[in-house]
This record gives sequence, C-alpha cells and structure tokens, in this order.
Amino acid sequence: IMISKKMTTALNNQVTAELYSSYLYVSMSAWLKAEGSPGAAHWMGLQAREEVFHAMKMYNYILDRGGQVKLGAIEAPPLKWKSPLDVFEAAYAHEQKVSALINNLMTLAKSENDHALEIFLQWFVTEQVEEEASALDVAQKYKLAAGQGAGLFMIDQELGGRALSAEVKDALTATLTAAD
Repeated sequence: IMISKKMTTALNNQVTAELYSSYLYVSMSAWLKAEGSPGAAHWMGLQAREEVFHAMKMYNYILDRGGQVKLGAIEAPPLKWKSPLDVFEAAYAHEQKVSALINNLMTLAKSENDHALEIFLQWFVTEQVEEEASALDVAQKYKLAAGQGAGLFMIDQELGGRALSAEVKDALTATLTAAD
C-alpha cells in the first residue's frame, strides 16, 4: 500500500523540520564552543547528529512506502544566545515545537487509518519525550549553577561525556556508507 500524497507531503515537511533541528543544534554548538563551553558544544554536536538520524529515518520510510522525497529549504538558524542556559532553554522550546509537529503527524495518520505509519510514528513520540526531558534537564542544571564558574565548569565537563547511542551511531555509519 502506498502512502497518501497528503501524508507524503506532511512527512517531507517533517524531514525538513528535522534537518532544521540539526542545523539549529550545529549553530548552538558553534556558539557554545566559541564561548568556551566545549562540553556543551559536544553535547549539541551529538544532538545535531541525532536529528539527521531522525530525518533519514523518515526519508527511508517515505521511500519504503512508495512516496517521493521532496526536500524543502532550510532556513538559517539563530547565531547568538545570551548564555549556555539560554541555549538549552531554546533547545527545550524547540523540542516542544517538534513534539507538536510529531503529534500532528500522528493525528493525520490516525485520520487516514494509516496503521503502519502510526506504529512508525510511535517511536518518534517516545523519542520526543526523551528529547524534551534531556534539554530541560541540562537547562535546570544551568539554573542551579546560577552563573557560578565552578558549577558551569562541572556541567560542561558532564556534557562533554555524552555519547551517541549505538542505534544512532550504526544508522549514521550505514547512511554515510550507502552514500559512497
């Protein structure tokens, strides 16, 4: 069964949104690194890679269901923030927006009785809960540190220890290998 044109358009829009998320997190990473927060920059760099993984997961789903991938333009992200706290609060707000987009996709899939897509999207619904919680957790740590140097240093050290999940690492390696 082919995916509907309406659903294909919605998923293509989500691919673009996921790629924008990656672009946003790359921008955040660059700002954090320039501001002397290499651990937070590392955290955001990995977040950017995860967003590419999400985009490619949807890209492959569209193709697997007989749809046509149509990539949209990606707008330029912001370049500056006030503080690392501001960065992570912006990331949290952005993840809330992405969650709403995923929920809208789920609603559309339900309205079209596309059960396969509902099952596929359930992974993203669960993932968004984790994405929001992760960004909020970091923002709360920055609030607790209240701009104190030692606390900021400790948070940055912790964020520098983040690693990609095996699922994301394997998928990105496979994607890059397939592109060769």
